[in-house]
Amino acid sequence: MTYQKFIKLKQNEAIENDKEESAVVLLLESVTKLETYELYLKMSEEIEEDIINKFDEIFNKYLHENKPIQYLIGYTTFYGYDFIVNDSVLIPRCETEELVENVLYRYDEHFGGKIVDVCDLATGSGCIAISLAKEEKNMRVIATDISPEALEVARKNNEKMGAAVKFFEGDMLAPLGDMKFDIFVSNPPYIPEEEEVMSLVKDNEPNIALFGGSDGMKFYKIILSGLKPHLKEKAMIAFEHGYDKKDEMQKLAKFYFPKAKVETLKDLEGKDRMTFIYVGDFKWEE
Repeated sequence: MTYQKFIKLKQNEAIENDKEESAVVLLLESVTKLETYELYLKMSEEIEEDIINKFDEIFNKYLHENKPIQYLIGYTTFYGYDFIVNDSVLIPRCETEELVENVLYRYDEHFGGKIVDVCDLATGSGCIAISLAKEEKNMRVIATDISPEALEVARKNNEKMGAAVKFFEGDMLAPLGDMKFDIFVSNPPYIPEEEEVMSLVKDNEPNIALFGGSDGMKFYKIILSGLKPHLKEKAMIAFEHGYDKKDEMQKLAKFYFPKAKVETLKDLEGKDRMTFIYVGDFKWEE
């Protein structure tokens, strides 16, 4: 059987079991230790028996034990980096890559060339903090999380990537003391508690990283209400949030920072997914 036929066979099997067909290529890359382009160069070749056996051992767990493929293989790719993940951390999503991209773009626009202090709140696997530190050498990044297990994963990723992020254990702003920052970024838990969540997510990923109170706004209120002492005179705040929370985020931002410019950004699917708050002397083109 060729690689191409094997992939198609397993994708159909995934679909029949109500699982994501994208997991097939991800798992096969892990088993073969091949990059995506290398795998596709082998499409017409016969797949080796030992590869099939290794694949099926993990794939059957994915199909029948309701385990995310990223936890089964132990990593996921985020912003071009392979991050260690396990059931102590949320699996990073592509929407969060867009948050990182927009923070970097707006750093260039408003702080370009300046050394800035950056804080990532509720860091989880460390994907946001580490990606920012790797992509922009002028960012001095720290990150916080309430979960010691999550921070253990984040520190391993930091070491693996050769980044220089510093991590602090505690609830949101609590570990920051008298530190001040140019940029705050956060993808806090934002799913409303009563919202229905697919079992693959709810039964595996840490609920503490998923749910944000009755309306999904709990942690944004906590962060924004306590942020002023930790902001430099000119500071940018960047949030990822639920696609239907634009108005609530705008209202909350204006309540705590009435003089700030507030900007909501759409993700690649056209959904209102990010809100940026600019406090202080920002220059804008007319």
